[in-house]
Amino acid sequence: MQPATPEQRVSAMYSILAQSWGRQHWWPARTSFEVVVGAFLTQNTSWKNVEIALRQLRSARVLSISGIRRIPIRRLEKLVRSSGYFRQKARRLKKFVKFVDRCYGGSLRKMFEQPTAKLREELLALEGVGPETADSILLYAGQHPVFVVDAYTRRISERHGLMQASANYEELRALFERGLSKDVSATTPANQSSGAASHLPSPMSLAKRSPLAQVFNDMHGLIVGVGKQYCLKSKLQCEQCPLKPLLPASTTTVDL
Repeated sequence: MQPATPEQRVSAMYSILAQSWGRQHWWPARTSFEVVVGAFLTQNTSWKNVEIALRQLRSARVLSISGIRRIPIRRLEKLVRSSGYFRQKARRLKKFVKFVDRCYGGSLRKMFEQPTAKLREELLALEGVGPETADSILLYAGQHPVFVVDAYTRRISERHGLMQASANYEELRALFERGLSKDVSATTPANQSSGAASHLPSPMSLAKRSPLAQVFNDMHGLIVGVGKQYCLKSKLQCEQCPLKPLLPASTTTVDL
């Protein structure tokens, strides 16, 4: 029997994926600032290209607030070139550091101590920070309990009939946050073997966070796994997908 409400279906998705795959160890990073940099660099490119840029920044010893502050903009552009739109991204990283310097004395810790709603509004006011980037920074760098909606979330939600295709980011985010809020006590098995996990544990994936933030963290990683392996943009692999029992039969052949 299908769960009755969209919120119940979101909860059922989490239960199935958590038991099937376990923790996905996202976001792969050593520090909170590395997460922030990755959130900017991953816009309109693959994570593989971001990893190249992060290695370049790390090798140059500038993967820090002070490092980005002092490095000349042209040098920064070269280091992040692999991520695409490198001039734009270098400029935005510089502006983010100026924001942290101006408002929080150069301290990410002080920034992340702010109330979630206040900090989210401040982040969204920065150049190049949309809802997905802001929420990625809040959840993965700051351990704030916000759910990150991405293209995989939207695709899977549409195919499972959770919302209309016209639903906006905030509507999807609210749905998943409501649906997952009851799963706080059902934390994802940390040691579950999983072919979906594409990252080893890292200091940031293992960072201390509230139970609710942990559920949001886990679910986003699990959704990405479904999107990459089964719920493809075309050539759907519904027969092998753990979420098949929750999928309306009429959508198994639809390409979105």
